[in-house]
Amino acid sequence: MATTLTEPTVRALPLRCRNCGGAHPPGPHAICEDCLGPLEPAYDPARPLPDRETIASRPPSLWRYREWLPLDGAISRSTDTGFTPLIDAPVLARRLGVARAWIKNDAVSHPSLSFKDRVVAVAINAAEAFGLDTLGCASTGNLANAVAAHARRARLDAWIFVPDDLELAKIIGTAVYGVHLVRVRGTYDDVNRLCAQVADRFGWGIANVNLRSYYGEGSKTVAFEIVEQLGWRLPTAVVAPMAGGSLLTKLHKGFREFRDAGLTTGDAPRLYGAQAAGCAPIVRAVERGDERVVPEKPNTIAKSLAIGSPPDGGYAAQTIRETNGWAAAVNDADIVAGIRILAEDVGVFTETAGGVTVAAALTLARQGRLRRDDEVALCITGNGLKTVDAAQSASPQAPVIDPKLREVSALVDAGGSRRDGDAGDQITHQEEV
Repeated sequence: MATTLTEPTVRALPLRCRNCGGAHPPGPHAICEDCLGPLEPAYDPARPLPDRETIASRPPSLWRYREWLPLDGAISRSTDTGFTPLIDAPVLARRLGVARAWIKNDAVSHPSLSFKDRVVAVAINAAEAFGLDTLGCASTGNLANAVAAHARRARLDAWIFVPDDLELAKIIGTAVYGVHLVRVRGTYDDVNRLCAQVADRFGWGIANVNLRSYYGEGSKTVAFEIVEQLGWRLPTAVVAPMAGGSLLTKLHKGFREFRDAGLTTGDAPRLYGAQAAGCAPIVRAVERGDERVVPEKPNTIAKSLAIGSPPDGGYAAQTIRETNGWAAAVNDADIVAGIRILAEDVGVFTETAGGVTVAAALTLARQGRLRRDDEVALCITGNGLKTVDAAQSASPQAPVIDPKLREVSALVDAGGSRRDGDAGDQITHQEEV
């Protein structure tokens, strides 16, 4: 069992079942014992909430929204995570055929370059509240990097379990922190089942298993930041990648909570989910018109989204329907093209999940699901340096020359080194709007 640390200065909120409404005490558990539904933090509806000016005066991290996060008291760990840029993207907006487009760029999230830093920042403080000295996770890569980084700088032990075929960059980006990294033969779903047993056997804080009730709330801060960075207003549509499905549901929750608090007004944005065609159980549920998620065996380069049995898939499909959104699945070739489009149009290098988001947005635009007057935010959740192999095929070959001016002149006369056209030419199954 995990060792208990000194008396914590932070307290976790009690929990309530999303399905049956049953009340549960604070603790590292995520499943209702009565109905097996998921547990969520129970916020006091009478708690005082800050106004816009108070929030804006606070340090630029996700903790500026602490009244909507599931912890009370003095936060001491990962206090610098969050508040990533929201980038205006006029060239991409024209490509999509919409009025405005923005990139919510968690590819530069601190410290591990993905949006998983947000959820781990919350999970690691929940671990402190419960006196746990070991943090862990089941991961397709980004969460592994985040847990390793956050745990080691907090001087916690960390056990991280990943599928054995994970991208090398993400393996290195976890192992470099000196944590216990275990590669498991099988899919992410196999790894996740193992971690549920690990949490029970050793009493560790597994971020996305027994700490999941608290961990997931960190995703809401993406919505909070979008609203604040748009001048306290809402976009009309948001496109986000889906793996387990939690991000989409938490975006919806975050937008709703800020509206309920009077911090923003207007209609909630339509939410659109993006998956790779090689692992798209949520998209297929949306297309069928129900919330029944049929597990799939992943087969895609977008390994960070390769969850064949997404735990929040049904809730994500429900959220998409409730917000009048939709979902799209894109093939591997278009994922790679999406990576290059984002780099060329916006100057942001994203991993394969971001390529999925961009390619899906183009598909949705082509289908007429994005409107000419839309103001769209695209959630880019990870850095391209994590999946350089996938992007390699989309990158033009650089010429090799001798250090002679005449050779540069010859290149200039020939039109430079970009002989394979721009990123728009790389889209194989989509049309520019």
